[in-house]
Amino acid sequence: MRIAVAGGTGLVGRYVVDELVAAGHEPVVLARSRGVDLVSGAGLDAAMTGVEAVVDVSNVQTTSAKKSISFFESVGRNLLGAGARAGVRHHVLLSIVGLERVDLGYYRGKLRQEEAVTKDGSVPWTIMRATQFLEFPQQVLDRMPGPVAMVPRMRTQPVAAREVAQHLVRLVLGPPQGMAPELAGPRVEELVDMVRKMLRAGGRRKLLVPVTLPGAVGKAMKGGGNLPTGPGSRGTQTFDEWLTENVRHVAHDGHDGHHGRPGSPGSPGEGG
Repeated sequence: MRIAVAGGTGLVGRYVVDELVAAGHEPVVLARSRGVDLVSGAGLDAAMTGVEAVVDVSNVQTTSAKKSISFFESVGRNLLGAGARAGVRHHVLLSIVGLERVDLGYYRGKLRQEEAVTKDGSVPWTIMRATQFLEFPQQVLDRMPGPVAMVPRMRTQPVAAREVAQHLVRLVLGPPQGMAPELAGPRVEELVDMVRKMLRAGGRRKLLVPVTLPGAVGKAMKGGGNLPTGPGSRGTQTFDEWLTENVRHVAHDGHDGHHGRPGSPGSPGEGG
């Protein structure tokens, strides 16, 4: 099957591509580096020729509601339109657990993206919301290269990006489900503790300052607004296991093995 992967050069996108190839399918990467501009739509119709299904893991790095809404509205509209013209049978979107409970500007764009799929598009769809990735603490550190790391107090139930990709591939190969069960990791973690462990594991000297974001957003993040509220799929890899597997890259090279574009605070963080 020929399956388009929007944002296929990012963290989860690369894993989705790998999983599709391993399963004997033909991934079509939709990204600027492959001649496709998802925001303007340039090159999209040509790339979608013969595509039967779409996995959308595209993303923009911003905390601005205006920029987030503009990006996701444009990308969603263009992908759904091109999919309808190409006769796509299934559109799968990766979204985020807790969008309605945590009023981040970035999340407003993701909500608008979901609405585009559920209300404005004609292609049968599945939306899977996932929690933050195990790679998220490193993404937080990447945005603060100086000697101080101001880390928001946040409860999360992080899941491995590779396991997210595996779930997305299983979904896209099956029939449209509408809203799929939420995907989360095996245990609840405190983001501050995760960042502290990562710094220690890599032998990195940085002052960690926990902060509570102001207003209702900070209260929701600290109080578990990003946690799943019902039954759903659960990943198996813990943060400690992930850290053991990846810490050698931090200690030896100054990297953690993650090369995707960091997302905005509280987002899974996927390259676009």
